[in-house]
Amino acid sequence: MGDRLKSIGLHVTRYGLVLVLLWIGGMKFTAYEAEGIRPLVANSPPMRWVYDVVSVGGFAAFLGVVEIAVGLLIAVRPIWPLGSAAGSGLAVGMFLTTLSFLISTPGWEPSLGGFPALSAMPGQFLLKDVVLLGAALFTVGEALEASGFGRDVRTADASAAGPHA
Repeated sequence: MGDRLKSIGLHVTRYGLVLVLLWIGGMKFTAYEAEGIRPLVANSPPMRWVYDVVSVGGFAAFLGVVEIAVGLLIAVRPIWPLGSAAGSGLAVGMFLTTLSFLISTPGWEPSLGGFPALSAMPGQFLLKDVVLLGAALFTVGEALEASGFGRDVRTADASAAGPHA
């Protein structure tokens, strides 16, 4: 029973992550979502320059394309584990970036009396990315393992040596 639930959980984790990335990526093509991310990007020291180069809608659309591509890469795990691992690795980078907005976007907690209080936006909105980060780390490791690329050399050496090594 435990192995069955673990297998179901793996699939729900992987394809739940895919669903979130595809859905949120698709939303990036709306003015609502483009404006929603504007304060996050504009207040981020490493990213605030972006709006000097491209419009709010243009940058949101670019992010949408990236999120959809990452989601599709993660989804191809049954036929291309290494591509799925790459997609999951890109998702890790995306979620680390969005989590950095917690400290760079004004209004995440001070008006509520200080830590550990979180505002609905951006605090609670961004906090979910901790779970998404965990899902992406898990799926990158599982996909690397399935591809044979991430196999532990010590384990491979021991199994090649046989049972009496």
